[in-house]
Amino acid sequence: MILAIDTASTLCAACVWDTDASRELGRCVEDIGKGHAERLMGIIDAALAAAGKTYSDITAIAVSVGPGSFTGIRVGVSAARGLALALNVPAYGVTTLSAIAEAAWQKFPDRRVIAAIDAKRDELYVQDYAPDGSLTAGPVIVLHADAAQLDAQPSPILAGSGAGILAAALGIDSCDMVDIDATTADIAIYARLAAAGRVANSPPSPLYLRGPDARPQGSFALPRKAGG
Repeated sequence: MILAIDTASTLCAACVWDTDASRELGRCVEDIGKGHAERLMGIIDAALAAAGKTYSDITAIAVSVGPGSFTGIRVGVSAARGLALALNVPAYGVTTLSAIAEAAWQKFPDRRVIAAIDAKRDELYVQDYAPDGSLTAGPVIVLHADAAQLDAQPSPILAGSGAGILAAALGIDSCDMVDIDATTADIAIYARLAAAGRVANSPPSPLYLRGPDARPQGSFALPRKAGG
């Protein structure tokens, strides 16, 4: 059983995922804006109750590690690591961008997907995936002014709250956008990705991309137009 936690956006979410049956057993999701630290354990308890399970049934923890809300990510990662230690189970970090991309593939399979979250300050969080699901580039921060230089071929599906900004920069039709308000994905997607081993890190650590806790992403460079 995987307990999945997401606090990277305004949502405070948890679900219990049966890895043997590949299905969700129970969840609790609230759009709280702020105050994740105060609500998270209650949300987890409600998800366990909905699933008819207890902490002793949990064999792994999955948590969204960002990019997203600095405080929310810190709360979720800290809770996941603490629970994993107390339960003596592994914990896995899943990025919000990979979860958003996975949601896009459910609607548009076998397509290139660029997941983009509006990071404010005229910046986007971006991650680029090939049609086979492999990571092509990212995660990185891209300035709005530089977005037009990204390679738009093969034509991608744009997903996430930054999709509209990226589409305008690249001249991509709106029909190629999905989940344009999303800053995270459905909580079950985090559990599914963890169950499939498609994780960012273990034990989980925050992916901030900006600020004092950001780490250089020198090994990643988004594909640019020829001559760009």
